[in-house]
Amino acid sequence: MVSACAYSGAYPTGYGRYTKNTEGVPEEMFERLQASGFTHFQQSGTGAIRKYYNYVRVTPMVQPLDALGESWPLRDEVAEAGYYAATLDTGVRCELTVGTKVAVHRYTFPEHSSARVVIDLSIGGLAIEHGRTVPLRAQVESMGHGRAQGTVAMEGVPLSVYVDVISPGWRQMLWYDRRLIDGGTRLDFDSIRHTTLRPFGMLFMGPTEPGQTVEVRLGFSLRGCDQAKQNLERECGNGPAFDAVRSRTRARWREHLDRVQVDGGTPARRTVFATALYHSLIKPCFADDESPFWPTSGPFAFDVCTMWDIYKTQLPLLAAIVPDRAADLLESLIRVCEEEGNFPIGYRMARGADRFYRQGSALVHTALADAHALGRAGLDWNWALVHMVDDLRRMYGEEFFEHGVVHPISHTLDLAYGHHCTAQVARALNDGRLADVLEERSRQWSNAFDPSTGLLRDSEFYEGGKWNYSFRLLHDMAARIALAGGDRAFIDKLDRFFGFGAAPVTQPGRRPQPAEMAAGYALNRFEGLNNEPDMEAPWAYHYAGRPDRTAQIVNAALTWQFGTGPGGLPGNDDSGGLSSWYVWASLGLFPIAGQNLFLVNAPAFERAALRVGGNEFVIETSGYQEKPIGVDGIDRDPPTQYVQSATLNGKPLHAAHLSAAAVHRGGVLHLRLGPEPSGWGREVRPPSLSDTPAKLEEAR
Repeated sequence: MVSACAYSGAYPTGYGRYTKNTEGVPEEMFERLQASGFTHFQQSGTGAIRKYYNYVRVTPMVQPLDALGESWPLRDEVAEAGYYAATLDTGVRCELTVGTKVAVHRYTFPEHSSARVVIDLSIGGLAIEHGRTVPLRAQVESMGHGRAQGTVAMEGVPLSVYVDVISPGWRQMLWYDRRLIDGGTRLDFDSIRHTTLRPFGMLFMGPTEPGQTVEVRLGFSLRGCDQAKQNLERECGNGPAFDAVRSRTRARWREHLDRVQVDGGTPARRTVFATALYHSLIKPCFADDESPFWPTSGPFAFDVCTMWDIYKTQLPLLAAIVPDRAADLLESLIRVCEEEGNFPIGYRMARGADRFYRQGSALVHTALADAHALGRAGLDWNWALVHMVDDLRRMYGEEFFEHGVVHPISHTLDLAYGHHCTAQVARALNDGRLADVLEERSRQWSNAFDPSTGLLRDSEFYEGGKWNYSFRLLHDMAARIALAGGDRAFIDKLDRFFGFGAAPVTQPGRRPQPAEMAAGYALNRFEGLNNEPDMEAPWAYHYAGRPDRTAQIVNAALTWQFGTGPGGLPGNDDSGGLSSWYVWASLGLFPIAGQNLFLVNAPAFERAALRVGGNEFVIETSGYQEKPIGVDGIDRDPPTQYVQSATLNGKPLHAAHLSAAAVHRGGVLHLRLGPEPSGWGREVRPPSLSDTPAKLEEAR
């Protein structure tokens, strides 16, 4: 539930130094790494984050309270799973760790007559334009003996914290507008506006010897201070707890990261893979038994930002290696839908499940369809189906229901696909009449395309253009390719999109002119994996019998778009959606969300093993060639490797796909690799809705 990190106020995707940016190279907001303290509830590489996070700033100080809010340079940073440390320019060594519902800070002070730890409950969001989050209401209470508590209502959500500071002999006081309230034990703010907000919080102060440590323990809850206190006591006990909490969290991370093992590959590639797997598991955040919106116990995922970013890659990864949490996530999303009336496209620590609805429609349906196809127990599937059907009629769904097409045109594809996913669940639950109606509507995906071009119709598009969205992997790719004019015409369009045979392009720099950006967009080219519509496009070649093209593009992306240093991701990680793409692509698998299907490609490692539930799925190779490495540890001009033949559990696999059920059952996929394209995977195409029943059964 809890995260903790140094806070500068700059955009988090920019390493805490850069401003928010959507075009060209971002501009520096600060010239150095710096922090004004340490906040909680960070986002993980999303785009328009601005508000909602970075609450409860803790600042160790040897300056007067008037200096609160200043930023000091950071040095000697250390970052591990569940642990962060850095030294402020003031000489204070700062260490942070987190548990399930707690954060523990440990500060090592220099000698000082009046050191202090200041907790600011008024802060939220970022120090960028329109980035500040102002609490609506708040109360803070000093309880003596190093303890205090408070609640701030942020964006309609009450966030409570219970604080226990282990610093014998220190004084504690409340403060408001950077002035101490001597003798005061409680602050109440019934209504706060951005024009009336003054900072407020609690302070602990006293003398320190050289190297003296102060431990700050914070328990959080979305259900009040009493539950926050219980959470703190449950995880931290009554004494110093930093090392114990760090050890437990590190062990939990190690157990999760060990669920995917790889052998071979360069050290740099293994580093990027391990980091990508870690990023894939940071979000969504779970706050079990913490929903402020319904009183019952159970899972509560408050941090789905956004579904548009994660449904294709991250949710299938969670379903594979952490199936219990994946099931909890689906139950939580159904509860959100029942509470608020919509499956979330973007859901944050705030009411409003329909936020970001312009990005997509009916996306949760894919994960629910996959879970049902895999036989996942623990969900009331009749309950789930009710909400799947109802959600199809909300937002853009009503217009789709009436006209069979909706603008932005990409929502026509989303809704048609959502109808297909829902039909699969309805048919499995023996509601054939409902399934037939839904399946018929799912065929209206074709209304989105212009037969004269084989591309989507002119429309407005969210963070992309007509070409980016035209290569979505639909539930009837056979018909979609036929609409484009057949395999050759479809491949020609894909080749143009990926720039085969085209001259290199120039990347925009800082503050690009509108004419430069317009010229770039007019190329109608692949924009990079940070643009979610493009994430699945390389695998569209599979459906036209050219898995060799997929291999070339994916190999280039793995090699040149990811690295080990700053800038090592080609854009926003989007809560782990992009990192999950890297994990799957490196394994030689790509999930087709909602279709119980994986596409197969040459992997980046000689061998990999996934712990899928209680089973193990192994991808092993023969003929694997190690990539050449430059002196800086980066792969250099790596040759593309192509699958020559394959076996699944010892039996020949002629198709470049396999069912998700086969992966989840465990087994061994053996891929024989070579330096030249082969005929493997060209003839047997992945299944499509318009295939004959016999072909669909063969695909299963």
